Amino acid sequence: MNSGISEKKLPLEGLMILDLTRLLPGPLCTMMMGDYGAEIIKIEDPDAGDPTRFVGLSFEGSGSFFRQLNRNKKSIAVNLKYEEGRAVFKGLTEKADIIVEGFRPGVMERLGLSYSELSRLNKRLIYASISGYGQEGSYRKRAGHDINYTALAGVLELSAKKDDAPQVPAIQVADIAGGAMMALNGMMIALYQREQSGRGCFVDISMTRGLLPWLTLAASALNSSDDTARRGSGPITGAFACYNIYETKDSKHMSLGALEPVFWQNFCEAVGKKRWVARQYEQEGRERLIEEVQDLFRTKTRAQWADLFANYDACCEPVLKLEEAIFHPLSLENNYWIEIKNSEGKVEVMPGFPLIFSGQAGQFRLPPPGHGEHTAEILKTNGYKWSDIEKMAANGTIKL
Repeated sequence: MNSGISEKKLPLEGLMILDLTRLLPGPLCTMMMGDYGAEIIKIEDPDAGDPTRFVGLSFEGSGSFFRQLNRNKKSIAVNLKYEEGRAVFKGLTEKADIIVEGFRPGVMERLGLSYSELSRLNKRLIYASISGYGQEGSYRKRAGHDINYTALAGVLELSAKKDDAPQVPAIQVADIAGGAMMALNGMMIALYQREQSGRGCFVDISMTRGLLPWLTLAASALNSSDDTARRGSGPITGAFACYNIYETKDSKHMSLGALEPVFWQNFCEAVGKKRWVARQYEQEGRERLIEEVQDLFRTKTRAQWADLFANYDACCEPVLKLEEAIFHPLSLENNYWIEIKNSEGKVEVMPGFPLIFSGQAGQFRLPPPGHGEHTAEILKTNGYKWSDIEKMAANGTIKL
């Protein structure tokens, strides 16, 4: 585990992104772009700013959840409901490559800051809008959260054992997979298109629509008699012994992912149960086989099983708590997590950088910004005199 600090040039250096997003999907997306070199200017309202500033343990005036999502950014606090505030934003737009916003459809139009209006100022502008249900259709202005998006996409219903009710996911699947990651994909595609055409475009990211690729395996069974599209009936949803989770002697768990016959055979040989090999995908008696495998796993502790399977290519690994995962050899060897010491001398642990480019990961260049910390700096860079900045601060247009 290290700080992730490096002096090498990053792949997105030179990109300027105006980040109007709050909460999780947008800030995570823009943080990843900042990690790989983009200049991220976080636009916050002068009153409270991003609501996640108040979530979690407070460090230097901001909550731990905010800090996990907003490294490598600068913050300008400006009221876009004021004409002067909109003028500030439009000035930044003229220099920006990308705008990312996560309001409900119609909000930016009411402010006079829609793509059609701002693209007149900057024809190369890429404008990405992240919403629950997209910019079109009867659901466009409907309120929602991750659990609703996964429910309506068909993901949530699949997420449980056959006879159990659907389970609330432990992570925000739609926010991250359908929102942050799809927004990142969309903006990269738009940047490539801009290189060909010289013009930007509007990117519509629906967190519900963005879950469609995650349903590929389940959807493959829709037009057949296969049970894959039913809860707990597919090969990766607990229907078979070869792909399941098992409790160990010490009430911990092991994950078994021996889908391919070769891995299942290796597993059976490792535990001395060669008679199980032919039963891998038998429909009749599959629940009994799951019970037999479960009985076996209860004969040893998780650590004993992990030691055993370290010597076999059987796709069998321990189920780790988060604090265990952070300090697992896999994480430590590959710097999955980074440690940052803040000005109070406290060390914060953060998820590191998910992508490696020719051996180069992302960089921790800037700590999460204070609310409006860079307002004056950004305004001065854009030609504002100090007297003008003071006037805007006095009338509530900006926060210093």
